[in-house]
Amino acid sequence: MERQHDDGWHDRMYDNRALVPDSAGYLARWAADSALAREAGPCELDLAYGDQPGETLDVFPAPAPNVPVLVFIHGGYWRALDKSDHSFIAPAFTRDGACVVVPNYALAPAVTVPQIVLQMVRAVAWTFHNVARFGGNPNHITVAGHSAGGQLAAMLLACQWQQQDARLPAKTVCNALAISGLHDLEPIMRAPFLQQTLALTPQQVAQASPARLPAPKHGTLYTVTGADESEEYLRQNRLIQERWGVRRVPVREEMPGRNHFSVLDALVDPSHRLHQMTLDLLRA
Repeated sequence: MERQHDDGWHDRMYDNRALVPDSAGYLARWAADSALAREAGPCELDLAYGDQPGETLDVFPAPAPNVPVLVFIHGGYWRALDKSDHSFIAPAFTRDGACVVVPNYALAPAVTVPQIVLQMVRAVAWTFHNVARFGGNPNHITVAGHSAGGQLAAMLLACQWQQQDARLPAKTVCNALAISGLHDLEPIMRAPFLQQTLALTPQQVAQASPARLPAPKHGTLYTVTGADESEEYLRQNRLIQERWGVRRVPVREEMPGRNHFSVLDALVDPSHRLHQMTLDLLRA
């Protein structure tokens, strides 16, 4: 029988800012590096992909036409942070010949997690229909996300695209990368410091937990976490491969020496395996 845990345990497992003493330093550095990335350009900022608050995205154009597209989705437990904090992701991949799209979404409690999922569906649909004018290949979209963004990336791989937009191919998202992803939201509902904002319901957990959905019919998911993250994040990382199978999730890794924040730094380090794995997905 699975061991039951109290609310305090769930808070400890999921409060990454408490688990990483220098978390504020990471966030400040990401924001500063992101400002430099936008200043260096080229970039197109605050393009609307919908008509609701928060439905904007930034595009970092490709250096050549018809190149793979990386859509990067930020974390923050669906209630914090912004695309402007994550522009620093783009230069590491535009240098390698990709077009990078960084979408925003509205934050809880103004919206629910399933509503955020649908916002990201609209962002990717916009990308498919528009990215060619920025040099991107609409038929070669890879979605990556960190933390809550990892949940959103996995949800997008599982999306029934033609039910959302008949003009979209079934394989609108070719591949996905979940970094420190949250694949089952039931324990999030049991963490008071999150639930007071998210107000998750059992129905929403069922709708928006990738590990509770059937494995996608198309595409590949790589799932990684920092080896120094909490036991719950390590479990979440294992869970999606167990539920979707190794055919759909052929890569599941724990990055040595990395915590919840430093694992994202690995994404933009050209010498790190995580960066190389992402390039593999983009080139697949």
